[in-house]
Amino acid sequence: MRTVSYRKESEDLSLRTFLLDIYSTLYKTFGPQNWWPAESKFEIVVGAVLTQNTNWKNVERAIANLKREGVLSVEGILENRSRLPELIRSVGYYRVKTERLVNLMNKIREYSSLEEFLSLPMRRLREELLGIKGIGKETADSIILYAGKYPIFVVDAYTRRLFSRLGIIRGDETYDEIQRIVMDNTPNDEYLYNEFHALIVELGKRYCRKRPLHTGCPLNKFCEGVDNE
Repeated sequence: MRTVSYRKESEDLSLRTFLLDIYSTLYKTFGPQNWWPAESKFEIVVGAVLTQNTNWKNVERAIANLKREGVLSVEGILENRSRLPELIRSVGYYRVKTERLVNLMNKIREYSSLEEFLSLPMRRLREELLGIKGIGKETADSIILYAGKYPIFVVDAYTRRLFSRLGIIRGDETYDEIQRIVMDNTPNDEYLYNEFHALIVELGKRYCRKRPLHTGCPLNKFCEGVDNE
């Protein structure tokens, strides 16, 4: 097992302990994040596509438009493809995201319901999602975790930045390598992965920015002696 040295009462702790210490510290600081912010599993699925390369407020506006127009459903999206770009304009790349939504809806329609689709074994569900043009690993895993309720860790830019600064990774690891580091060294628990991902995002927004804000950061104790730039 790879170990990470960091300053905590002059001890070198295992990666497993380190990761769980990070999670515990963030959880105590920010509290439960209760992700994903949505009223239904279908809304989570749509939101996971729309949130690519944009902030959540833009996604909320787009989803509100879809609800208002009564098209927030598999058939609603497929039957109103020509209207979607305007309805989701707030999320940016709206034509590309329209295509991705349509591709995803066509896949879901191969099953009797969204519930049947999400109930596929986790490995099979991931294969199905990654086989859809425009659906990458972060989007697929967000759907699997938040809508499918499977224990899988979602890796995003905030995760890569934080783990690089803490010395857990070099920074050139693949998505799968970073995901494996977490999942091999923590309990495979859906709630833990749900909160851990959301808490890292919260830390990234508040403190672990491109230019880090160290003052008040709850993980300062773990950053001692680590080159953050």
